[in-house]
Amino acid sequence: MDISLQEIEEIEKLTLRWVFQAVLDFGMEAHEIFLKSPDSVKDIAEDVTRELLDRLSGFNVQQRIYGTVDYKKARYIILPEQTIRQALFIDSKAEKESRSATIQMSQTSMCIKQRRRGTEVNEQGSLPEISEYGGKNYLTTTCLVHFKYEDDADEVHHLREVTIAAIPNGRLQKRYNPHADDGIWLAGRNARGEDFRVRISFSKLKSKAAWRVQTLTYDESNEECTGSWRS
Repeated sequence: MDISLQEIEEIEKLTLRWVFQAVLDFGMEAHEIFLKSPDSVKDIAEDVTRELLDRLSGFNVQQRIYGTVDYKKARYIILPEQTIRQALFIDSKAEKESRSATIQMSQTSMCIKQRRRGTEVNEQGSLPEISEYGGKNYLTTTCLVHFKYEDDADEVHHLREVTIAAIPNGRLQKRYNPHADDGIWLAGRNARGEDFRVRISFSKLKSKAAWRVQTLTYDESNEECTGSWRS
């Protein structure tokens, strides 16, 4: 696939704008679903993510793609000078904090370079930078939709905030995680014998490129979901 690093950046920015708009358009429906659904917060987050993204149509490709995320879609990205096939992977998280989010190696094409207890770690993500389906190449793009919630005394879930983030494609490794002491990661919660996991730090990612992390908030008193795109 003939594509420059700057074009990858532009495609990931365009994709995050699309996700941001989908969350904004879904509005307080997400808040209501968290309040009323009897499911676990993990399942609620997955359902909300699928529904809000399905409502915002795009240039879809009739090609099934595979991955361990909540939302997967083959799409066309229309650039001024060319059309790019994209394999879009979006995962959802529901937690009571919004500092970071856990990802598995099957959810990134980057190599994780960091230090853990003084030891340098290099763990390669298992997603390809360029995916191939039906003999055609697709640019791999990964995003997160992170739901921050609080529980009241009755264990009812109150959605407070949604953070959406664009995880860089592995071809952008040198820009975002060139070595163990310069990156966007925190240590994951993988226990002994489990698959390697890592947490992406929203503040570290934002310091590299502010647009890669966007936040929307929920105001119960005014029944509003608000957020402004920040470049």
